[in-house]
Formats: sequence, C-alpha cells, structure tokens
Amino acid sequence: MRTNTNIKTLPPRGKRTYEPRTRRSFFARPVKPVVKIEAKGIKLDSELTVKFAALGGLEEIGRNMMFFEYGDEIVIIDAGLQFPEETTPGIDFIIPNTLYLEGKKKNIKALIITHGHLDHIGAIPYIMDKIGNPPIYTTELNKAMINRRQEDFPNVPKLDFEIVKNGETRQISENFKVTFFGVTHNIPEGIGMIIDTPVGKIVHPGEFKFDYDAEGNPRDIEIWKKIGEQKIHTLLLDSTGADKEGYSISERVVEQEIEKIFKKSEGRIIVATFASMLERLSEIIKIAEKHNRKIFISGFSMKTNIQIAQNLGFMKIKKETIIPLDEINKYKDDKIVLLCPGSQGESNSSLMRIINGEHKQVQIKKGDTIILSSSVVPGNERSVQIILDDIARQGGIIYHSRMVDIHSSGHAPQEELKAVMKMVKPKFFIPIHGYYFMRWRNAQLAQEALKLKPEETPIIDNGQILLLSKNSARISEESVPAYYVMVDGLGVGDVGEVVLRDRRALAQEGMVVVIATLDRRTGHFLKNPDIISRGFIYLKENKELVEDLRKKIRLMISRIPRQQQMDADYIKGMMRDQIGQFLYNKTKRRPMVLPVLIEV
Repeated sequence: MRTNTNIKTLPPRGKRTYEPRTRRSFFARPVKPVVKIEAKGIKLDSELTVKFAALGGLEEIGRNMMFFEYGDEIVIIDAGLQFPEETTPGIDFIIPNTLYLEGKKKNIKALIITHGHLDHIGAIPYIMDKIGNPPIYTTELNKAMINRRQEDFPNVPKLDFEIVKNGETRQISENFKVTFFGVTHNIPEGIGMIIDTPVGKIVHPGEFKFDYDAEGNPRDIEIWKKIGEQKIHTLLLDSTGADKEGYSISERVVEQEIEKIFKKSEGRIIVATFASMLERLSEIIKIAEKHNRKIFISGFSMKTNIQIAQNLGFMKIKKETIIPLDEINKYKDDKIVLLCPGSQGESNSSLMRIINGEHKQVQIKKGDTIILSSSVVPGNERSVQIILDDIARQGGIIYHSRMVDIHSSGHAPQEELKAVMKMVKPKFFIPIHGYYFMRWRNAQLAQEALKLKPEETPIIDNGQILLLSKNSARISEESVPAYYVMVDGLGVGDVGEVVLRDRRALAQEGMVVVIATLDRRTGHFLKNPDIISRGFIYLKENKELVEDLRKKIRLMISRIPRQQQMDADYIKGMMRDQIGQFLYNKTKRRPMVLPVLIEV
C-alpha cells in the first residue's frame, strides 16, 4: 500500500538541397511558412534575449536536437536519429538538419548529451564534423556508448569529451553555466541540467520518470524541490507521456511480474527488449541467476551494451552466467534465457530472424516463453502485431506489456509531470519531445497545475525560434531550416522529396517501362513496343490490356509529324503523359511510366 507523499497519495500501481519544402503536401502537417535565416544569425532585441530552437524532436518521436543561443554563443542539447516512417520508404533513418549551425560552428561551445538512447546520440557520427566537433558534455556511460557507435565510422573526427557528474556545475561559456543533476530513466546515468543564462535559469531534465520504493514513495524527489528554490525562468519537459494518466509503474513491480513468469515457465525463455535498456536487462540477468538459468545473448548491440555496463560497474554478473550463443543447444530448455533486441518488429533484428526461421542457432518451438518487455513505439503497431501472430502460430507462449506489467516506460505520465511542474514553479513552460498533440497536452497540464496563461506555455515546432527574455517568451517570425535529412546507405542528405515521391509512387502503384524502337529516318517502329511491369499488373494475366497499350503507343507515334530529326524528349514526355492517362482510365491506378526510346 503506497503511503502519502509530498506529491499526492499514489494509486496502487501504476548533394543536398537546402531549400525549405512545404511539408503540408509531404507530411500533411500544417506549419507556418519557413523564413530563411542566413548564417550571420538573428537580430537581437534591445533587451536581453536567449533564442531557443529545435532541429528535431518536436513533431515526431526521435531526432531529438535543440539549442540555446545568446550573442555569439550556442549550446546544443542531444543529437539523435529518427527511424523511418511510411512516408520515407527505403530510408535507413533521419537525422537533424544542421545547416544553421554549420554556418555558426565557431560559436558552438558545447553539445550536451542527456542519455545514451539512439534518438539522442544516433546522429553524432554524421554531424560532428559539420558543426566544428565541439566538446561533448556527458556521463561516463554515455561516452562509452557514443564511442562504441563511432567505431562503425572510421573516418569521423575523434570526439572531445567532458565527463560530468550528478551535482557538478560547469561554466560552458561566458554566458552559459550548467549544473547537472541525475534523473531516473530506463537507462543508467541519465542527466538533466539547470542552464544559467542572461535571462534566468532554464531547466531541461532530459527524459525522466519517477521510481518508487517498496512503500510506493517516489525516490530522489528532493532534487526537484531544491530546483524550485532557485527561481526558475523556464522549464522544458518531455511530452511523450503527457497523454497518459496516472503514475509510472515501479521497476520493482516489473521485476516481480517477470519473475512470476520465470517461475512458471518450463521451457526456454526469450526476452526481447531494447538493447539500451540496461537496468531492465541487469534485473532480468539477476532473476535468471536466482532461478539457475544461463544467459545467452543474440544481437551485437545488446551484447556490446551489456559488456560496456559490466566494464563500468553498472552490472555485476557471475562469471558462469553468460554462455556463448553457439553453445545454446548443449543446455536443457529449462536452463535457457535468451536476450535479444527486436521487440518493435525490426526487420533485421534477432527476434525477427528467430521467428522467421533465419537465425542460425535458435528457432521458435512449442513451449517457448517469449517476453516482450517494452512498449510499442508509435508507428510500430502493425510490426508488433505481426510478431505476436507469428509467435502464436508457432506455439510460443507470449507475454507483453498490455497483458501484464512487464514494462515501465521511461517517460513520466501526467501526474508525475504535474508534480515536477508544481515543485519547480517556473515562470514559463515549454513542452518538448513528441507529436503536436502530446506537446499540446503537456502545455494544458502546465496551465492547470501552475495557472499559467497560454502565452506562458508556448508550443513551437521544429525550426521555429522562441525568444526568451526576462519577462516574456514569444515565437519569432523567423525560423531555421529543420526539414528532414535522410540517411540511405552511404548517402546522407542526397535523398530529397523528389526521390521519396518516386519511391512512394513505386510502392503504392508500381511502374511500367515502355521500350519503343524506331527508325531514326522514318519514325516507324522496327519492332512491337516492349512492355515491362513491376508492381503494377502481371502481364501474363492481362494480355488484353497489354495489347491495347501497344496499339495506343503505335497510334500515338504514328500521329507525330515527320521531321528531319526526332525530338526524343518531346516524344518521351508525350508517351509518359498519354500512357499514364490511358492506364488510369483502364485501371484507376497511376503507375510510374518510364518511356525508353531507342532510335536506330
């Protein structure tokens, strides 16, 4: 039974193109017109003004990167990646657009990393050289995880780290001083910060939640009260959990529920979660040791992260507990726990390869217990459902977070957000991280909890600039480039909207290639037009349509006036338009039409 706290009585549980594009057509998000800003910067008001802007993370889950600017000093917070969406087919991931910062790299004093998740560190190898390779202020664990990722990029510059600890204060530049404090997330060594600026103190706690002791009391609550004694100008809070009521589930509850599953499982146990959820993985390993099971790890990232955590003392694992995956068949099923990533249905993940029968050492068999210890990231619902269906078809016993409390989000829900707001008591509130609705809901919570006016809880999108003075927080009419920069294979930023539009057309409607071989002198066909279809129709089953299409092409070419020299571009353009319209009239689908004209 949880006891009363100073917060509230808690419930029982809880070649790159840089021109700004119109995102309404591409992402269907209404945004204000983008005003281009040159590298020379933004004009200062007569009063002291600190500028705040985000290059990602304010209209999506991921790609988190934001900065504060005063005069010729810039402090950046996080540099993460975003995984692809349905509207970005074939893309590996999306990173923040650093064009504005590239023009002012000499002014950048620091990059502060709040924690080691990829949506906060994943863009570092791609952007550091462009922004002048500023010092990175972060913790020892985050440094190790960043350096491990750098090993995959041998040509990037060596990073310059400044290791910070809980309670430490650093003078970052003449006008920016930062005090760091520890927060609870679902990865160790998450840090928040109090940024002392010319207009006042700004609090950015990174991503956090409350954790609770056995009596239900939140731990480490005093830090928030001490922050509130410092007359905070602005508070920024993660909005990912702002639409969820109540309180976080304690990790102790999660551990208890996972152990219950261990006790009743008679066969192998496969646990899928994020490779960076080190605290959860540590507890699962302890439970396995308690029940005399051996740990096998599939997935390079998970294996590496566990090794980093061991080396830094965050995990204490018995020497005989972790066994090489190649030896898994030497042990009885009731002695096996397999840890792997893939709880979101990632196509190349270990769990997906196991389910598809493509894994070298492990396949699902009847009686296996599969634990998905994570929540579903927005956008991955369909992929996760496919996982559940496929495991069930193969006889696996499934547990996921909607069935039982085997996952606790790292993002504070409503009651914890309001509690922090009331303890910190800021003059202004900025909701960050998440879709617009999440940030709007977070602003509503601040207005309810703190009695702030809407103009005191401004909601900005990526690229918009918020001007913070001592007594105001207003949105500037200017903005910085924040459109997507996409990583596709070895290409960074070379996939633009035109390429994505073609990819979406190919994915949705397919393509038709028309090859016409003509006599250069007479313009007559030397052979019947060749038709190739990919993703549109199966030619052998649509012979009548194909023949009609050939007749249309021959008629079209025959009507072209004979000239001494054929205009190939004109003919191809005409073929593209008329064939496209012909196919639409016949099928109500509009495939991509690629005419190929061969003149002999």
